[in-house]
Amino acid sequence: MPVLDTATTSQLKAYLGNLRRPVELVASLNDSPKSADMRSLVEEIAVLSDKITARFDGEDARRPSFAIRADEGRAQAVFAGLPLGHEFTSLILALLHVGGHPPKEDAELLDQVRGLEGPLHFETFFSLTCQNCPDVVQALNIMAALNPNITHVAIDGALFQDEVERRKIMAVPTIFLNGEQFGQGRMDLAQIVAKLDTGAVARAAEKIAAKEPFDVLVVGGGPAGAAAAIYAARKGIRTGVVAERFGGQVLDTMGIENFISVSHTEGPKLAAQLEQHVKDYSVDVMNLQTAVGLKAANGDGLATVELESGASVKARTVILSTGARWRQMGVPGEDQYRNKGVAYCPHCDGPLYKGKRVAVIGGGNSGVEAAIDLAGIVSHVTLVEFDSQLRADAVLQTKLRSLPNVTIITSALSTEVTGDGEKVTGLVYRDRNTEEVHTVALEGIFVQIGLVPNTEWLKGSIGLSNRGEIEVDARGETSLPGVFAAGDATTVPYKQIIIAMGEGSKAALSAFDYLIRH
Repeated sequence: MPVLDTATTSQLKAYLGNLRRPVELVASLNDSPKSADMRSLVEEIAVLSDKITARFDGEDARRPSFAIRADEGRAQAVFAGLPLGHEFTSLILALLHVGGHPPKEDAELLDQVRGLEGPLHFETFFSLTCQNCPDVVQALNIMAALNPNITHVAIDGALFQDEVERRKIMAVPTIFLNGEQFGQGRMDLAQIVAKLDTGAVARAAEKIAAKEPFDVLVVGGGPAGAAAAIYAARKGIRTGVVAERFGGQVLDTMGIENFISVSHTEGPKLAAQLEQHVKDYSVDVMNLQTAVGLKAANGDGLATVELESGASVKARTVILSTGARWRQMGVPGEDQYRNKGVAYCPHCDGPLYKGKRVAVIGGGNSGVEAAIDLAGIVSHVTLVEFDSQLRADAVLQTKLRSLPNVTIITSALSTEVTGDGEKVTGLVYRDRNTEEVHTVALEGIFVQIGLVPNTEWLKGSIGLSNRGEIEVDARGETSLPGVFAAGDATTVPYKQIIIAMGEGSKAALSAFDYLIRH
């Protein structure tokens, strides 16, 4: 039975028309059903282009796996496992980039990749349901395709469970460099190169410090920041964006089904579209930049945003759209066992807990949805909710209660994460009705208890609510003249993508109105 359907095969064949040099697929297989699927996949790809040949005599110890090679092996990407699901795009891009088609990345960044000295051998553990993993896999595949000193193998953690256990991997993506852990979580090409090229941060800071003041400076690259940048740029005024990562919290969102006029999309796809839309205009995007300070305008009429790199950016108006991050439980053991059993993304890390016992903290929609998804993978789910009842939509609660391997505990205060020094072994909670303390033996804890605004760096410089949200009026104005704010970091109720976009647009229009009046 074919691995790829007719529509996918047709799409892939069209992409492979962009190959610029011959590519060889070298598979290492055994007698497993997954190896049979991989043989089928490799054969299906090979017949789609006269520039592709296939062999099945590979000697890789990980089976099934296959390498995509060109230029006598000096350019290659390796997949241990079937790159389907979220990683199918990674497969397409690996074929193209190894085959000589240029990556859609900044030319200066690609030159940095070519100049890296090796040997650098990367291994990335991913899961097919992880929306954060493709960025890492694709970035490292680009590096391996461009630089013969760099190799990369992408490993499906669910398929190579023994290796995952041996190397104590409890979160994806996890990246190893020359056998040592290099990083965890989403990283794009620029972030990886900056971590390898230690002088990159200083060079970027020097360039930023030399920039002329902006008319509008947007801090944050999520939906609110992207909308603000687009609306400001369309007014023909000098617009800049500083962001830690473009897309913000959207990058960690799986399915999006309430973005009006788009019945379904996924966070990473929407984030990429936001970034491309911003780049359609003359917006100066400064990525990998963390804001650490804000100074109000003085006699020159310019506000100053200070960056962690040491650079400062001046602007006549500023729009703060720094978004939010996952809220933590704040109990002993949580930090110690983060990515060692304590996780925040059930879609990403769930497959690593196949057959194990886990807890989900939080009884809202996010928590109940996570518990439902995990119940299909793990042996047992314990959902722990502080309130006396779940707060999720009724349809989700009905589905959850129908699952035989789920236990629901309400009126429970989580007090400690326990472990053996290397991984989580349990969760301690106190029954708020009886004050009795209980311990649940388990291997994983997924925290789903809401968001915290990214505003700590603004304390003392701007008006914040008691929850740390930036106080704004109906026009998005803050307590500082010329400084506006939008999105999940503000006091505007209902933290939704579409609301953040509207608030970002409003803040840009308010900033423009401020400029023409002053």
